[in-house]
Amino acid sequence: MAGGADLPVAIVGGLHSDARKAAVRRLLDTVPGSVALHHDLSTAGRGTVVRTVRDATGTLSHGDAPLVNDCACCALREDLVPELERLADAGSTRLAIVELWDSVEPRAMAEVVAAHGEGLVVSAVITAVDPALVLPYLGNGDDLADAGLAAAASDRRTIADTWARQMEYAPVLALAHSPLADDEDRALLAQLHPTAQHVTIEEGGEGAGTGTGTGTSTGTGARDGSGALAAAALAGFDVEAAAARQHPACALLPQEADDRGVATYVWHRRRPFHPGRLYEALEELCCAAVRSRGRFWLADRPDTLLAWDAAGGALCVESAGPWLASLADADWEGVPPLRRAAAALDWDPRHGDRCQHLVFVSPALDRDGIERLLDSCLLTDAEYGVGPAAWKRLPPVFDTFLEV
Repeated sequence: MAGGADLPVAIVGGLHSDARKAAVRRLLDTVPGSVALHHDLSTAGRGTVVRTVRDATGTLSHGDAPLVNDCACCALREDLVPELERLADAGSTRLAIVELWDSVEPRAMAEVVAAHGEGLVVSAVITAVDPALVLPYLGNGDDLADAGLAAAASDRRTIADTWARQMEYAPVLALAHSPLADDEDRALLAQLHPTAQHVTIEEGGEGAGTGTGTGTSTGTGARDGSGALAAAALAGFDVEAAAARQHPACALLPQEADDRGVATYVWHRRRPFHPGRLYEALEELCCAAVRSRGRFWLADRPDTLLAWDAAGGALCVESAGPWLASLADADWEGVPPLRRAAAALDWDPRHGDRCQHLVFVSPALDRDGIERLLDSCLLTDAEYGVGPAAWKRLPPVFDTFLEV
């Protein structure tokens, strides 16, 4: 850019394609000198990804990027930064808007731009949302591949878990004007991501609404007519901090809430799970809420922090590294400050940062039933009393989840 300033890059994503396109159009119309870059991965069957560059007046250029290792998303990664650098070198673009294809997750692309882009800075990550589609998409356990939305032949994600991550990563949600959305839809969105800024977009005119419409959300709302979306697109975005906030050990999980028939239940305990009883309860727990996530520990794996991520009736359990309490003192120097701070806030004299912290969000949530079921999966007094050496001899039934 002129004067050597970095080119701001605003990443706009989301499976709700009409809402995403509306948000991009709004940015092109309200930010002078803005240009939108989009890679269409639906053409991957022909061995290529189609790139389009446009501004508020129309298309500026078309191009193709060949697949990389039979992967459309890999082609996007390879082609995105050089195209952005070309815009930066030309010096006439004030804002580069990266409109992601449907199932591409914004975190991956933000990290690609931040790590490899010369003269580029990620200025925003925005996920576009149709409030009327929040519940249908969050409850959709279909594979992306079955819906024609897979980004690679090896893509095994579902619609529900992909959309949940797209929404929860972004600090700004651009809400499409949706006459079909009701107060329950808005309350669900507010509880899923209570810290997000909401900007409501109405096609062809001034923005309308105040974000959630519930009056009780902790998220912030704004009219697009006030220039809120343009301001958000240029506000700045810390990629490293955003990644840290997604780590199960220090994620800012939703708090207890109850509004318009939607509830958030936070379950926090210190005692470890009995692996066998928890395994038997997984199906019921996965169906207990449209969205649940958090961290937990198993008695037979006392050193491993496990991540819980469920949407659309499907659960993903992954190792998220060691609990800090299991580390030698010398190893703490390599732990990020945010992780150390999160552990210190919830430190237990006996178990350190080991804990159960699971959050369930859903309409018609059965808090009492979830609590009873989860409590029944903890070690009993007798099991707890025999100590960690005996716990490690419990059946390792989670090996199949963790591919051990």
